[in-house]
Amino acid sequence: MSFIRKGAFELHPVLARRVALKRSFARIVLFFERILPLLLAPLGIAALFLSVAWFGIFRIAPDWVRWVLVGGFAFAFVYALLPLSRLRWPAVADADRLLEVRNNLPHQPVGVQDDQPAFETPFSRALWKEHQIRMAERIAALDAGLPQPDIARHDRFALRAIPALVFVVALGYSFSNGGGSPADAFRPAPPAPSINPDLRIDAWLTPPSYTGRAPVFLTGREATTTVAAVSIPQNSALTVRVTGGEGGEAVVFAPKAGGQPSTLITEEAKKAAEDAAKQQKQAPGQQGQQTAQQAPAPQTSTQPAAPQQPNQQRPPRTYALNVAESGSLTVNGQTWAFDVIPDRPPEIAFDGQPKRSVNGALEIGYTGKDDYGIREAHALIEPVDQPAPGATPLYPLPDYRLDLPRQNSREVKSLTSRSLIEHPLAGKRVKITLIAKDGAGQTGRSPTHEMVLPSRGFSEPLAAAVAEERQVFALDTRQMPRAIELNEALAIRPDETIPNLSHFLLIRSALERMKLARNEEQLKDTAEYLWEIALGIEDGDLSQAERRLRDAQRNLAEALQNKASDQEVARLMQELREAMQQFMNELAQRMQNAPQAPNNMQSQNVIRQRDLQNMMNQIENLARSGNRDAAQQMLNELQRMMNNLQAGRPQRGQQGQQQQNGQMRQQIDKLGEIMQEQQRLMDQTFKLDQALRDRMQRGDPSERPGQEGQQQQQQGQQQQGQQGQQGQQNTDQMTAEQLREALKNLRAQQEGLGKKLEELQQALKGLGMQPGEGFGKAQNEMGNAGKALGDGQGEQAVQGQGNALNALRQGAQNMMQQMMQAMQQQGQGQGQDRGGPGENMTSQGGQNGRDPLGRPRATSGPDFGDQVKVPDEIDVQRARQILEAIREKLGNALSGDAERQYLERLLDIR
Repeated sequence: MSFIRKGAFELHPVLARRVALKRSFARIVLFFERILPLLLAPLGIAALFLSVAWFGIFRIAPDWVRWVLVGGFAFAFVYALLPLSRLRWPAVADADRLLEVRNNLPHQPVGVQDDQPAFETPFSRALWKEHQIRMAERIAALDAGLPQPDIARHDRFALRAIPALVFVVALGYSFSNGGGSPADAFRPAPPAPSINPDLRIDAWLTPPSYTGRAPVFLTGREATTTVAAVSIPQNSALTVRVTGGEGGEAVVFAPKAGGQPSTLITEEAKKAAEDAAKQQKQAPGQQGQQTAQQAPAPQTSTQPAAPQQPNQQRPPRTYALNVAESGSLTVNGQTWAFDVIPDRPPEIAFDGQPKRSVNGALEIGYTGKDDYGIREAHALIEPVDQPAPGATPLYPLPDYRLDLPRQNSREVKSLTSRSLIEHPLAGKRVKITLIAKDGAGQTGRSPTHEMVLPSRGFSEPLAAAVAEERQVFALDTRQMPRAIELNEALAIRPDETIPNLSHFLLIRSALERMKLARNEEQLKDTAEYLWEIALGIEDGDLSQAERRLRDAQRNLAEALQNKASDQEVARLMQELREAMQQFMNELAQRMQNAPQAPNNMQSQNVIRQRDLQNMMNQIENLARSGNRDAAQQMLNELQRMMNNLQAGRPQRGQQGQQQQNGQMRQQIDKLGEIMQEQQRLMDQTFKLDQALRDRMQRGDPSERPGQEGQQQQQQGQQQQGQQGQQGQQNTDQMTAEQLREALKNLRAQQEGLGKKLEELQQALKGLGMQPGEGFGKAQNEMGNAGKALGDGQGEQAVQGQGNALNALRQGAQNMMQQMMQAMQQQGQGQGQDRGGPGENMTSQGGQNGRDPLGRPRATSGPDFGDQVKVPDEIDVQRARQILEAIREKLGNALSGDAERQYLERLLDIR
């Protein structure tokens, strides 16, 4: 928009732009004031149309009535829009008048800019220019305000409130089951509901079993009373059963997303069509016609059946649908809306890094969650290096199943320990991916973690060589010639490499088996034979006992998971006890044959047979009482304990490590002695200083009556023992000069402690540890305390000795931190090596603060709740009482078959 600059605007362009902007705003306000009254009629008609649609009138009205209503609304809406064609954009003069009227300005300050003076004299022109400038400045500060359409003047009877009120009520009603939608105006109406009194409709929704939700009844007394859409899990089974009637009732499902509505066919019609198709396939020479007739077969079932006799009742019809998306169901004029709750895939992730236990088992901690619970989880273990083309591995990939609780598996945090040392991939670098699966079959995967798969540590080189032969052809059976060459190389000088004749004969027999193995079964037998030879060379009978114990634990875990009978659980528990007894006997014999160092025996944790027996008894009692989840968790804990148990056999390099650990313990003991002596010396200094102060205030004992000393002596007898009494009596009889001399005599002891601390620091440096600043500060404080004692200043000496004690504590804490870091680094570095000393180090104190049974140590900090909570006797007794009550109820006369089935499901005997 352009304006001709007149009057004051010729010399003030900024003022002209401001006035032009005000005029534009005023014209916009005028336009809205003119158009809003004209929009009342179109908006009212649109509101009435939406209200009629939301009330469901278009859905229940016949087609000809629906089209009449739609046409009437369309005609009225177009007719109401006709006045808008006469609407014009406001003129500039109208905008000026609006600004003057809204701001109550006299003398027409807006229009004065276009006026001319009546007399063309210089004085009158100058005066007129000044007047125009003042009026223009007033215009620039004006405000047009908001539109004021004055709708009441156009609608004197307030009829506009009727469409608004009806619109709000219809909007609330649209969320109910009977509510409609604007799309119903352009959609054919469903068939009219039947008014046959013999017609009965039963409809219900059955959520998937893995959701644990109860069925939702749409009809009957137990029907859902809510008016909103029914929220159901995804893949719920919809069942509609129609009894009686004329057979022309239609069951229609309309997707909410706007897809084509589908008419369901009965299950009886589906079965009849399938039977007809099978019969046609069996008939020879008619395959071409059968294909063309199978498609329209279901459509025939939607047509009304042939007329029947008036008194003949139609058989029940059943309709079924798997509800995978939101929508609405219409049956004989009744409508139900469904909101499907999507089923998200499960999530699973590592809880920390997978690690190796003491005996080589792989421990994996993980966390997972799912909408309705994780049904199955396992670890996918694949080699990092791709096998050569055409490679034929003898064994499949390792099967590592993650332990899951049978209840409350929506959010899972657990630790699984399984031994994979027998698999050929043990010792190779692998990729581990956790995979979780829910009840709907959806899977979730965790990020991949790479590590070296834990393997069996062999301290005997001959056993390691035999195990390597097995691994060579087990990873690729085409490498059998190379494995045979490795076996033959062992027997080049058997008198040096194989001193045991039995081992030599076993290895030679394995060589013949390797040469004669042809099929997969023979190859597997040969691989197992080589593995048994390697274990026999390494551990003797202990490896067989350990394998038997592991098999017994696995069999019991599978029985608990598969809900085996009490007799089966009792039998497997007996096998577990026998296997445990055999393993502990072999372990005790191994400990006797390989004694530990005296210093190491003090820190070695002892496993009592009684503790293991009590734990197995609790597992059996929990399984019998019905609490098999707790029994499963306790069995997992027992398995993890046994995995963290070390056989106690000295490994290569272990003796040197034990010697270094013994030296560290000696230095710790020396530090403790220094701190104890410093504490005693500070106590003596304090007593002498207090006695000296008392002498300075009261005088020497010779100047006081003897009764005071006797009273103090009696008081000392009540508070202290005989030694305290004599010490109190000696200080009471000493003079001030004698007390000062006693303080000076303590200087030698203080200096001696300083020398011991210096020797301790030198010894720590010899062990590769850097003494902390606390030791240096303590040595300085000891020196200051010694000088104060030499001068007879007891108060300063006590202060220095106290500072020295605090510094010693700080230095001790720093030393312990260095020792723990060194132990952890060594454990991590040697844990990767097969059979290295890191295993024994971990069994004695590493294990991340756990004892050989896998339990947190008392000094490892607070309990973070990662242990299995064992039910006490009250919980077990209560569970037993509940089971007895259920059995008693089941033995009595029941009200119906449903109750009996319910009780049987509680007992898990069906």
